[in-house]
Amino acid sequence: MKPLVLSALSTVNALGVGLDATMRGLRENRSGLRFCDYEDARLDTYIGRIDGVEQAPIEGALARYDCRNNRLAQMALRADGFADAVAAAAGRYGADRIALILGTSTSGLREGERAFARRAPDTGALPAEFHFTETQDHHSLAAFVQGYLGLRGPAATVSTACSSSAKVFADAAQLIDAGICDAAVVGGADSLCLLTLYGFNSLELIAGTPCCPNDAARSGISIGEAAGFALLERADAAAGGAMARLLGYGESADAYHMSAPHPEGLGAELAMRRALEMAGLAPGDVDYINAHGTGSRQNDQVEDAAIARVFGDGMRSSSTKGATGHTLGAAGILEIAICCLAMRHGFIPGNVNLRALDPAFRCRVEAATAAGTVRHALNNSFGFGGSNCSILLGRPQ
Repeated sequence: MKPLVLSALSTVNALGVGLDATMRGLRENRSGLRFCDYEDARLDTYIGRIDGVEQAPIEGALARYDCRNNRLAQMALRADGFADAVAAAAGRYGADRIALILGTSTSGLREGERAFARRAPDTGALPAEFHFTETQDHHSLAAFVQGYLGLRGPAATVSTACSSSAKVFADAAQLIDAGICDAAVVGGADSLCLLTLYGFNSLELIAGTPCCPNDAARSGISIGEAAGFALLERADAAAGGAMARLLGYGESADAYHMSAPHPEGLGAELAMRRALEMAGLAPGDVDYINAHGTGSRQNDQVEDAAIARVFGDGMRSSSTKGATGHTLGAAGILEIAICCLAMRHGFIPGNVNLRALDPAFRCRVEAATAAGTVRHALNNSFGFGGSNCSILLGRPQ
Protein backbone atom coordinates (compact mmCIF):
# COMPACT_ATOMS: atom_id res chain seq x y z
CA MET A 1 0.00 0.00 0.00
CA LYS A 2 0.99 3.63 -0.40
CA PRO A 3 1.92 4.74 3.13
CA LEU A 4 -0.40 7.12 4.97
CA VAL A 5 0.56 9.34 7.87
CA LEU A 6 -1.06 9.67 11.27
CA SER A 7 -0.90 13.46 11.35
CA ALA A 8 -2.80 13.86 14.64
CA LEU A 9 -3.47 11.51 17.53
CA SER A 10 -5.21 11.51 20.91
CA THR A 11 -6.13 9.14 23.72
CA VAL A 12 -7.81 8.96 27.11
CA ASN A 13 -7.42 5.86 29.24
CA ALA A 14 -6.87 4.73 32.82
CA LEU A 15 -3.37 6.26 32.82
CA GLY A 16 -4.83 9.71 32.22
CA VAL A 17 -6.05 12.18 29.61
CA GLY A 18 -3.82 12.79 26.63
CA LEU A 19 -0.67 11.33 25.12
CA ASP A 20 1.68 12.88 27.67
CA ALA A 21 -0.19 11.28 30.57
CA THR A 22 -0.10 7.92 28.83
CA MET A 23 3.63 8.20 28.14
CA ARG A 24 4.39 9.17 31.73
CA GLY A 25 2.47 6.18 33.02
CA LEU A 26 4.32 3.84 30.66
CA ARG A 27 7.74 5.25 31.56
CA GLU A 28 6.93 4.90 35.27
CA ASN A 29 5.72 1.29 34.78
CA ARG A 30 2.52 2.39 36.48
CA SER A 31 -0.81 0.60 36.40
CA GLY A 32 -4.03 2.57 36.14
CA LEU A 33 -6.06 -0.36 37.43
CA ARG A 34 -8.07 -0.06 40.66
CA PHE A 35 -10.34 -2.33 42.65
CA CYS A 36 -13.76 -2.29 41.02
CA ASP A 37 -15.58 0.87 42.11
CA TYR A 38 -17.81 1.25 39.08
CA GLU A 39 -21.32 2.33 40.06
CA ASP A 40 -23.31 -0.67 41.37
CA ALA A 41 -21.02 -3.43 40.08
CA ARG A 42 -20.24 -5.84 42.90
CA LEU A 43 -17.34 -7.92 41.65
CA ASP A 44 -14.00 -8.85 43.16
CA THR A 45 -11.94 -7.62 40.24
CA TYR A 46 -9.87 -4.66 39.07
CA ILE A 47 -10.86 -2.20 36.36
CA GLY A 48 -9.33 0.59 34.30
CA ARG A 49 -11.82 3.38 35.03
CA ILE A 50 -11.16 6.90 33.74
CA ASP A 51 -11.48 9.73 36.26
CA GLY A 52 -13.63 12.73 35.44
CA VAL A 53 -16.14 11.14 33.06
CA GLU A 54 -19.02 11.77 35.46
CA GLN A 55 -18.19 15.50 35.50
CA ALA A 56 -17.96 15.92 31.72
CA PRO A 57 -21.53 15.93 30.32
CA ILE A 58 -22.29 16.58 26.68
CA GLU A 59 -24.18 19.82 26.46
CA GLY A 60 -25.66 22.16 23.90
CA ALA A 61 -26.85 21.04 20.47
CA LEU A 62 -25.50 17.50 20.97
CA ALA A 63 -26.93 16.99 24.47
CA ARG A 64 -29.15 14.09 23.31
CA TYR A 65 -25.93 12.11 22.76
CA ASP A 66 -24.95 12.35 26.42
CA CYS A 67 -23.78 8.95 27.67
CA ARG A 68 -20.59 7.57 29.16
CA ASN A 69 -19.23 6.35 25.82
CA ASN A 70 -19.71 9.65 24.04
CA ARG A 71 -18.31 11.51 27.04
CA LEU A 72 -15.11 9.51 26.66
CA ALA A 73 -15.06 10.42 22.98
CA GLN A 74 -15.54 14.09 23.82
CA MET A 75 -12.61 13.97 26.25
CA ALA A 76 -10.40 12.45 23.56
CA LEU A 77 -11.52 14.97 20.93
CA ARG A 78 -10.50 17.78 23.27
CA ALA A 79 -7.15 16.18 24.14
CA ASP A 80 -3.85 16.66 22.29
CA GLY A 81 -5.26 19.38 20.04
CA PHE A 82 -7.06 16.74 18.01
CA ALA A 83 -10.26 18.64 17.14
CA ASP A 84 -8.20 21.63 16.02
CA ALA A 85 -6.11 19.41 13.74
CA VAL A 86 -9.26 18.02 12.12
CA ALA A 87 -10.65 21.52 11.66
CA ALA A 88 -7.46 22.51 9.84
CA ALA A 89 -7.71 19.42 7.64
CA ALA A 90 -11.34 20.23 6.83
CA GLY A 91 -10.15 23.65 5.74
CA ARG A 92 -7.74 22.03 3.28
CA TYR A 93 -9.91 19.22 1.93
CA GLY A 94 -13.47 20.25 2.71
CA ALA A 95 -15.62 18.70 5.44
CA ASP A 96 -17.29 16.39 2.91
CA ARG A 97 -13.93 14.85 1.89
CA ILE A 98 -12.98 13.54 5.34
CA ALA A 99 -14.36 10.11 6.21
CA LEU A 100 -15.09 8.96 9.75
CA ILE A 101 -14.60 5.27 10.64
CA LEU A 102 -14.91 4.39 14.34
CA GLY A 103 -14.94 1.19 16.33
CA THR A 104 -16.87 0.24 19.44
CA SER A 105 -18.23 -2.92 21.01
CA THR A 106 -20.43 -1.63 23.83
CA SER A 107 -21.31 1.87 22.60
CA GLY A 108 -23.68 3.53 25.10
CA LEU A 109 -25.01 0.26 26.46
CA ARG A 110 -24.92 1.55 30.03
CA GLU A 111 -27.74 3.98 29.20
CA GLY A 112 -29.83 1.04 28.03
CA GLU A 113 -29.06 -0.86 31.23
CA ARG A 114 -30.23 2.09 33.31
CA ALA A 115 -33.36 2.52 31.21
CA PHE A 116 -34.24 -1.17 31.51
CA ALA A 117 -33.88 -0.99 35.29
CA ARG A 118 -36.39 1.91 35.30
CA ARG A 119 -38.94 0.43 32.91
CA ALA A 120 -42.63 0.84 33.79
CA PRO A 121 -43.71 -2.00 36.11
CA ASP A 122 -47.12 -2.35 34.48
CA THR A 123 -46.25 -2.12 30.77
CA GLY A 124 -42.50 -2.65 30.67
CA ALA A 125 -42.13 0.57 28.68
CA LEU A 126 -38.74 2.25 28.79
CA PRO A 127 -38.47 5.81 30.17
CA ALA A 128 -39.44 8.51 27.69
CA GLU A 129 -36.14 10.33 28.22
CA PHE A 130 -34.12 7.31 27.03
CA HIS A 131 -32.64 8.14 23.61
CA PHE A 132 -31.67 4.78 22.13
CA THR A 133 -30.45 6.10 18.77
CA GLU A 134 -28.21 8.73 20.31
CA THR A 135 -26.79 6.57 23.12
CA GLN A 136 -27.00 2.78 22.97
CA ASP A 137 -27.10 2.37 19.20
CA HIS A 138 -23.71 1.33 17.83
CA HIS A 139 -23.62 4.24 15.38
CA SER A 140 -24.23 6.73 18.18
CA LEU A 141 -20.47 7.21 18.61
CA ALA A 142 -19.85 8.02 14.96
CA ALA A 143 -22.91 10.28 14.73
CA PHE A 144 -21.80 12.22 17.80
CA VAL A 145 -18.19 12.61 16.66
CA GLN A 146 -19.26 13.63 13.17
CA GLY A 147 -21.52 16.30 14.65
CA TYR A 148 -18.85 17.48 17.08
CA LEU A 149 -16.22 17.84 14.35
CA GLY A 150 -18.62 19.17 11.72
CA LEU A 151 -17.64 16.54 9.16
CA ARG A 152 -19.87 15.59 6.23
CA GLY A 153 -18.00 12.73 4.56
CA PRO A 154 -18.76 8.99 4.69
CA ALA A 155 -19.27 7.70 8.24
CA ALA A 156 -19.30 4.11 9.44
CA THR A 157 -19.11 2.10 12.64
CA VAL A 158 -17.09 -1.10 12.99
CA SER A 159 -18.07 -3.51 15.75
CA THR A 160 -15.91 -6.64 15.69
CA ALA A 161 -15.31 -6.93 19.43
CA CYS A 162 -11.70 -6.27 20.47
CA SER A 163 -10.39 -5.71 16.93
CA SER A 164 -12.90 -2.91 16.21
CA SER A 165 -10.71 0.19 16.46
CA ALA A 166 -7.78 -1.48 14.69
CA LYS A 167 -9.82 -2.58 11.68
CA VAL A 168 -10.92 1.02 11.12
CA PHE A 169 -7.41 1.80 9.86
CA ALA A 170 -7.77 -0.79 7.12
CA ASP A 171 -11.21 0.49 6.12
CA ALA A 172 -10.04 4.10 6.02
CA ALA A 173 -6.95 3.24 3.96
CA GLN A 174 -9.16 1.55 1.38
CA LEU A 175 -11.50 4.56 1.17
CA ILE A 176 -8.57 6.93 0.64
CA ASP A 177 -6.97 4.62 -1.94
CA ALA A 178 -10.28 4.43 -3.84
CA GLY A 179 -10.52 8.22 -3.97
CA ILE A 180 -13.73 8.31 -1.99
CA CYS A 181 -12.14 10.67 0.52
CA ASP A 182 -8.88 12.58 0.97
CA ALA A 183 -8.43 11.93 4.68
CA ALA A 184 -10.11 10.02 7.49
CA VAL A 185 -10.68 10.30 11.21
CA VAL A 186 -10.34 6.83 12.74
CA GLY A 187 -10.41 5.48 16.27
CA GLY A 188 -13.04 4.42 18.74
CA ALA A 189 -14.34 4.30 22.27
CA ASP A 190 -15.59 1.71 24.72
CA SER A 191 -16.88 2.47 28.19
CA LEU A 192 -17.48 0.40 31.28
CA CYS A 193 -20.89 -1.18 31.64
CA LEU A 194 -22.42 -4.04 33.60
CA LEU A 195 -22.82 -6.31 30.59
CA THR A 196 -19.08 -6.60 29.97
CA LEU A 197 -18.14 -6.82 33.65
CA TYR A 198 -20.67 -9.50 34.53
CA GLY A 199 -20.48 -11.13 31.10
CA PHE A 200 -16.75 -11.79 31.27
CA ASN A 201 -17.16 -12.80 34.88
CA SER A 202 -19.71 -15.45 33.82
CA LEU A 203 -17.14 -16.77 31.34
CA GLU A 204 -14.67 -17.05 34.24
CA LEU A 205 -12.27 -14.74 32.41
CA ILE A 206 -12.09 -11.95 35.02
CA ALA A 207 -8.98 -11.82 37.21
CA GLY A 208 -9.35 -11.27 40.94
CA THR A 209 -6.11 -9.26 40.94
CA PRO A 210 -4.79 -6.66 38.49
CA CYS A 211 -4.26 -8.56 35.25
CA CYS A 212 -0.74 -9.79 34.51
CA PRO A 213 -0.50 -10.71 30.83
CA ASN A 214 2.21 -13.21 29.84
CA ASP A 215 2.91 -14.05 33.48
CA ALA A 216 3.18 -17.69 34.54
CA ALA A 217 0.47 -17.01 37.14
CA ARG A 218 -1.92 -15.04 34.88
CA SER A 219 -5.55 -15.75 35.68
CA GLY A 220 -7.69 -13.50 33.51
CA ILE A 221 -8.44 -10.00 32.27
CA SER A 222 -9.12 -6.62 33.85
CA ILE A 223 -11.77 -4.64 31.96
CA GLY A 224 -10.89 -1.05 31.15
CA GLU A 225 -12.31 1.85 29.16
CA ALA A 226 -10.70 4.23 26.69
CA ALA A 227 -11.18 6.44 23.67
CA GLY A 228 -8.83 7.70 21.02
CA PHE A 229 -8.59 9.11 17.51
CA ALA A 230 -6.12 9.45 14.66
CA LEU A 231 -6.20 11.58 11.53
CA LEU A 232 -5.04 9.66 8.45
CA GLU A 233 -3.78 11.55 5.42
CA ARG A 234 -1.60 11.00 2.38
CA ALA A 235 1.98 11.91 3.20
CA ASP A 236 2.21 14.38 0.30
CA ALA A 237 -0.95 16.20 1.39
CA ALA A 238 -0.47 16.48 5.16
CA ALA A 239 0.24 20.03 6.27
CA GLY A 240 2.59 19.41 9.18
CA GLY A 241 4.52 16.75 11.03
CA ALA A 242 3.37 13.19 11.56
CA MET A 243 3.11 10.91 14.56
CA ALA A 244 3.72 7.77 12.49
CA ARG A 245 3.23 6.16 9.09
CA LEU A 246 0.66 3.45 8.40
CA LEU A 247 2.60 0.95 6.30
CA GLY A 248 0.36 -2.09 6.22
CA TYR A 249 -2.44 -4.04 7.78
CA GLY A 250 -3.49 -7.65 7.91
CA GLU A 251 -6.94 -9.06 8.61
CA SER A 252 -8.21 -12.59 9.06
CA ALA A 253 -11.09 -14.56 10.54
CA ASP A 254 -10.54 -17.77 12.50
CA ALA A 255 -14.01 -19.24 11.83
CA TYR A 256 -13.25 -21.52 14.76
CA HIS A 257 -15.24 -20.60 17.89
CA MET A 258 -17.59 -17.88 19.14
CA SER A 259 -15.16 -16.69 21.81
CA ALA A 260 -11.98 -18.80 21.97
CA PRO A 261 -9.09 -18.16 19.56
CA HIS A 262 -7.89 -20.84 17.19
CA PRO A 263 -5.80 -23.19 19.39
CA GLU A 264 -2.78 -22.83 17.11
CA GLY A 265 -3.28 -19.12 16.40
CA LEU A 266 -3.52 -19.65 12.65
CA GLY A 267 -5.68 -16.57 12.12
CA ALA A 268 -3.37 -14.41 14.22
CA GLU A 269 -0.38 -15.67 12.25
CA LEU A 270 -2.10 -14.92 8.95
CA ALA A 271 -2.95 -11.35 10.00
CA MET A 272 0.67 -10.64 10.96
CA ARG A 273 2.04 -12.13 7.74
CA ARG A 274 -0.42 -10.10 5.64
CA ALA A 275 0.61 -6.87 7.38
CA LEU A 276 4.29 -7.59 6.66
CA GLU A 277 3.54 -8.45 3.03
CA MET A 278 1.54 -5.29 2.46
CA ALA A 279 4.29 -3.15 3.99
CA GLY A 280 7.01 -4.93 2.02
CA LEU A 281 8.95 -5.64 5.20
CA ALA A 282 10.72 -8.73 6.50
CA PRO A 283 10.07 -10.01 10.05
CA GLY A 284 13.52 -8.75 11.10
CA ASP A 285 12.54 -5.18 10.22
CA VAL A 286 10.03 -5.03 13.10
CA ASP A 287 11.52 -3.82 16.38
CA TYR A 288 8.54 -4.17 18.72
CA ILE A 289 5.15 -5.86 18.89
CA ASN A 290 2.37 -4.59 21.12
CA ALA A 291 0.68 -7.91 21.79
CA HIS A 292 -3.04 -8.33 22.25
CA GLY A 293 -2.06 -10.09 25.50
CA THR A 294 -5.26 -10.04 27.53
CA GLY A 295 -4.00 -12.01 30.52
CA SER A 296 -6.12 -15.08 29.91
CA ARG A 297 -4.32 -18.44 29.88
CA GLN A 298 -5.21 -19.43 26.34
CA ASN A 299 -5.04 -16.05 24.60
CA ASP A 300 -1.50 -15.23 25.66
CA GLN A 301 -0.21 -18.72 24.94
CA VAL A 302 -1.69 -18.84 21.45
CA GLU A 303 -0.44 -15.37 20.54
CA ASP A 304 3.11 -16.02 21.76
CA ALA A 305 3.29 -19.16 19.61
CA ALA A 306 1.95 -17.34 16.55
CA ILE A 307 4.43 -14.47 16.96
CA ALA A 308 7.31 -16.93 17.27
CA ARG A 309 6.32 -18.72 14.05
CA VAL A 310 6.38 -15.43 12.15
CA PHE A 311 9.26 -13.57 13.82
CA GLY A 312 11.30 -16.34 15.44
CA ASP A 313 12.41 -16.62 19.05
CA GLY A 314 13.31 -13.51 21.03
CA MET A 315 10.97 -11.02 19.36
CA ARG A 316 10.63 -7.97 21.64
CA SER A 317 7.04 -7.59 22.72
CA SER A 318 4.82 -6.65 25.61
CA SER A 319 1.19 -6.30 26.53
CA THR A 320 0.25 -2.91 27.95
CA LYS A 321 -3.09 -4.09 29.30
CA GLY A 322 -1.63 -4.40 32.80
CA ALA A 323 -1.39 -0.61 32.71
CA THR A 324 -4.70 0.27 31.05
CA GLY A 325 -6.91 -2.80 31.36
CA HIS A 326 -8.47 -4.49 28.35
CA THR A 327 -10.41 -1.69 26.70
CA LEU A 328 -12.23 -4.04 24.30
CA GLY A 329 -13.38 -2.15 21.21
CA ALA A 330 -11.00 0.73 22.04
CA ALA A 331 -7.95 -1.52 22.50
CA GLY A 332 -6.77 -1.06 18.92
CA ILE A 333 -6.60 2.74 18.87
CA LEU A 334 -5.17 2.92 22.39
CA GLU A 335 -2.38 0.46 21.70
CA ILE A 336 -1.63 1.95 18.29
CA ALA A 337 -1.19 5.27 20.10
CA ILE A 338 1.22 3.52 22.49
CA CYS A 339 3.20 2.17 19.52
CA CYS A 340 3.41 5.70 18.11
CA LEU A 341 4.75 7.01 21.42
CA ALA A 342 7.33 4.21 21.52
CA MET A 343 8.59 5.07 18.04
CA ARG A 344 8.57 8.81 18.62
CA HIS A 345 10.31 8.78 22.01
CA GLY A 346 12.54 5.73 21.70
CA PHE A 347 11.36 3.21 24.27
CA ILE A 348 10.00 -0.31 24.54
CA PRO A 349 6.78 -0.26 26.63
CA GLY A 350 6.89 -2.49 29.68
CA ASN A 351 4.56 -5.36 30.53
CA VAL A 352 3.16 -3.97 33.79
CA ASN A 353 2.46 -6.56 36.52
CA LEU A 354 4.74 -9.16 34.91
CA ARG A 355 6.70 -10.95 37.65
CA ALA A 356 7.65 -14.29 36.13
CA LEU A 357 7.37 -14.82 32.38
CA ASP A 358 5.61 -18.03 31.39
CA PRO A 359 8.58 -20.37 30.87
CA ALA A 360 6.99 -21.83 27.75
CA PHE A 361 6.95 -18.48 25.96
CA ARG A 362 9.40 -17.73 23.17
CA CYS A 363 9.04 -13.94 22.88
CA ARG A 364 11.33 -11.50 24.67
CA VAL A 365 8.73 -9.85 26.86
CA GLU A 366 9.82 -6.59 28.46
CA ALA A 367 8.68 -6.44 32.08
CA ALA A 368 9.68 -2.79 32.54
CA THR A 369 9.84 0.05 30.06
CA ALA A 370 13.32 0.29 28.55
CA ALA A 371 15.08 2.65 26.17
CA GLY A 372 15.25 1.35 22.62
CA THR A 373 14.99 2.44 19.01
CA VAL A 374 11.71 1.46 17.40
CA ARG A 375 11.69 2.00 13.64
CA HIS A 376 8.74 -0.28 12.95
CA ALA A 377 6.08 -1.48 15.38
CA LEU A 378 3.29 -4.00 14.97
CA ASN A 379 0.06 -3.88 16.93
CA ASN A 380 -2.13 -6.97 17.35
CA SER A 381 -5.85 -6.73 18.09
CA PHE A 382 -7.75 -10.00 18.22
CA GLY A 383 -11.48 -10.16 18.94
CA PHE A 384 -14.19 -12.62 19.94
CA GLY A 385 -15.32 -14.76 17.05
CA GLY A 386 -11.79 -14.92 15.67
CA SER A 387 -11.65 -11.41 14.19
CA ASN A 388 -7.93 -10.62 13.86
CA CYS A 389 -6.19 -7.42 12.81
CA SER A 390 -2.50 -6.49 12.77
CA ILE A 391 -1.44 -2.90 12.08
CA LEU A 392 2.15 -2.17 10.97
CA LEU A 393 3.49 1.29 11.70
CA GLY A 394 6.72 3.10 10.87
CA ARG A 395 8.46 6.15 12.23
CA PRO A 396 7.84 9.40 10.33
CA GLN A 397 10.42 10.09 7.65
